[in-house]
Amino acid sequence: MPWRIEDLDLSRIDRQAATADEDLMLLLCASSFIESGSDLYTTNLSAYFGGDAEVEGWLNDHWEHEELQHGRALRAYIEHVWPDFDWDLAFRNFFDEYSKTCSIEGFEKSRALEMVARCVVETGTATLYRAISELSTEPVLKELTNLIRSDEVRHYKHFFRYFRKYNEKENHGRFAVLGALARRVVEIKNEDSEIALRHAFEIRYPDRAGDKAYLKEKCARVNALVRRNLSADMCVKMLLKPLDIPPRISPGVHYPLAKITQHVFFR
Repeated sequence: MPWRIEDLDLSRIDRQAATADEDLMLLLCASSFIESGSDLYTTNLSAYFGGDAEVEGWLNDHWEHEELQHGRALRAYIEHVWPDFDWDLAFRNFFDEYSKTCSIEGFEKSRALEMVARCVVETGTATLYRAISELSTEPVLKELTNLIRSDEVRHYKHFFRYFRKYNEKENHGRFAVLGALARRVVEIKNEDSEIALRHAFEIRYPDRAGDKAYLKEKCARVNALVRRNLSADMCVKMLLKPLDIPPRISPGVHYPLAKITQHVFFR
């Protein structure tokens, strides 16, 4: 492990700074739920890439453990700042719904394109944690999210390398790769974050659990919070990499994609 939860001194948390932004705490809860469900994704990915000892080994021996540590670390932070928040109940409710959306049937039809989808996920998480780090004034959270962001960037590099490995055999063109990128971006937006935020919201505000209008408003505020601090340039560079766009063309597409990305991920 590049780092351990035990290395974080939670006693240094500035609770006044942490509790000052309720929307940011909801975002952390949602992130902790998704990270804590990584073992399910590992099982599905290992089955999908069965027979490839290198990929299976990395997924099971490294990726899963690091992702689950992200979830445990975020949970520990949340419980320190919000001791009355029932994280266990919120996560159980989340996972009961979320697990039904995670199946091998929902994966891309080829191994190379599924690695592209994985690159999208790691791009989203890396840019998210960078945004949280820049947004927060609480020193322990800045330290934690920087550690997680570094892990996610490293994970992206693994998935990108595996994409190139598989695509040498499958030989997908840019349009096929772009399609996989677009499909996964839509799935992230429509499923994962919405489910996680809703279950965090319902436990934090049980008296308004059935208020769909208020939930929608809260989700919009959380997304806007991230969008204002999102590194679109970083996001676009990571998304463009699997497309292998020639250097002479890349500058012309980078700026418009950067503007679009801000609204696609967190509109």
